[in-house]
Amino acid sequence: MTDTRAPATVSLERLRASLADVGLSLHLDGIVEQREAASAAVRQIDDYIRPRLADLDAPLLAVVGGSTGSGKSTIVNALLGVATTRVGVIRPTTRQPILVHSPVDAGWFASDRILPGLARVRGRVSAPGTAASDAGDTPEAARISELMLLEHEAVPRSLAIIDAPDIDSVADENRALAAQLLAAADLWLFVTTANRYADAVPWRLLESAAARQITVGVVLNRVPPGAVDEQPLDELGMLPATAVDGPRAWLEGIAGDRASRARIAARTLSGAITDLDRRVARIADARQQQLDWLDGAEAAADAHYQAAIDAVDAATSDGALLRGEVLARWQDFVGTSDFFRKVESWFSRTRDSLTAWVTGKPNPVIEVETQIETGLQAVIIDQAGRAAAAAWADLERSAPGRMVAELNPQLAAESPELRSKAAAMIREWQGALMQLIHDNAGNKRVKARVLSLGLNVVTVALMIVVFASTGGLTGGELAIAGGSAVVGQKLLETIFGEDAVRRLAAEARLDLQRRLEALFDSEADRLGTALEPLRFGSSPEALRRESQALLDDVARAAEEA
Repeated sequence: MTDTRAPATVSLERLRASLADVGLSLHLDGIVEQREAASAAVRQIDDYIRPRLADLDAPLLAVVGGSTGSGKSTIVNALLGVATTRVGVIRPTTRQPILVHSPVDAGWFASDRILPGLARVRGRVSAPGTAASDAGDTPEAARISELMLLEHEAVPRSLAIIDAPDIDSVADENRALAAQLLAAADLWLFVTTANRYADAVPWRLLESAAARQITVGVVLNRVPPGAVDEQPLDELGMLPATAVDGPRAWLEGIAGDRASRARIAARTLSGAITDLDRRVARIADARQQQLDWLDGAEAAADAHYQAAIDAVDAATSDGALLRGEVLARWQDFVGTSDFFRKVESWFSRTRDSLTAWVTGKPNPVIEVETQIETGLQAVIIDQAGRAAAAAWADLERSAPGRMVAELNPQLAAESPELRSKAAAMIREWQGALMQLIHDNAGNKRVKARVLSLGLNVVTVALMIVVFASTGGLTGGELAIAGGSAVVGQKLLETIFGEDAVRRLAAEARLDLQRRLEALFDSEADRLGTALEPLRFGSSPEALRRESQALLDDVARAAEEA
């Protein structure tokens, strides 16, 4: 289905979706700031950019903001000529945002077109003669999650005024709401005092206003006596109307000039989108850092498991598996001199007598197979445990790693099912060797020799040859294992020939290596599975691409207008 919305609107919605699900869950340095930046960006899209992009001619929103005790509410009351918002010495005084609009503009603000996260509450302007200290709801009844809507004829058409909480309020939720309201404004009436003018918080907000190209009117209130004439409050706590002639004229001039309103709306919207692009770039960088950390954690674990694979591979090629019980059971079976005599006299004996010799002693062959399985399984379990411990130690070294470790304690050791999986893998490998031998017994004579000795005997001999490199053995073990390997190789060469034995041994070793890699990969994948939910979110490339698309679409729309 074709999307009939304007291109800029489509781009905006895509960007919003990416920011809403950006994926910044790892506790990396500076991540709290970027999480808040992503949330603030989504709020600004909902509160200001989306509605303003949809209608540049909608009434402007002027937010009156400033520091604690700067006199914001007093200024608002003076602009309207009636006490609409509470003033006093108890801080914070402004607990609930109040939006005052012209009666003819009521429809623009009754819906959730702007500030959709704040519920609408319709209020009444205080009766004439009400003291400013008694205006509005009681502080206990005010709800910061609600936007109080008031109608008043003193507000010019196509303009609304919001009295915002203090930007440096002692209450966290008040500060957050003040920042949200200022981000949703088309223009600011910023109130400060001589004492607070140089404070860091107001200047940071004014710098952000400059980044957004927002129109700002600054009111310097509560100037020390002697600097200028201080305007006293009357018995109701109100300033005389003449005290705010300048701000009133400024607001009425903007509201009464359609071209001026459109120019301010377009400039503020463009500035907000440009500033959003800068913030998205930083958020995208933070997202990339998250993905880089995840990739690094997986790569480090993969390196540990590759070391485990290499260690098992070494153990299956340096003669280590021919120590102990495997070696003893193999020696019991072959018996050095007796076995050689039987192999050398192969062609002088009948098939029946040779078969009888093998089948008469079945247990030693089975014992060799069992010991090989037990020994190889023990090496696999040991190396998998070492790899898991090393990967776990890596996680414990960083805050995001500790978070992952806390959520996945099973990663500290090898998986519980590894023992059974390793045993099954070894048996499958042994079965594959039997099939390999069967497939290479091509002619009748070779098949007869294999059947004469028994497939298990030939398979065990091939395994002994695979494990027969004696680099890891010393002393007497070296001599015994070396002799055992010669016995196994001699047997296989008698059946298949020298070249075929080398090929069979190489294929058997390669098959074992592949199975070991698959087994250890499944162990390493446990970390990848644990990290996978942390990968959910937007790609840095998509964030940058969608933000640039929004800039381009808005620029094209401005050129075509």
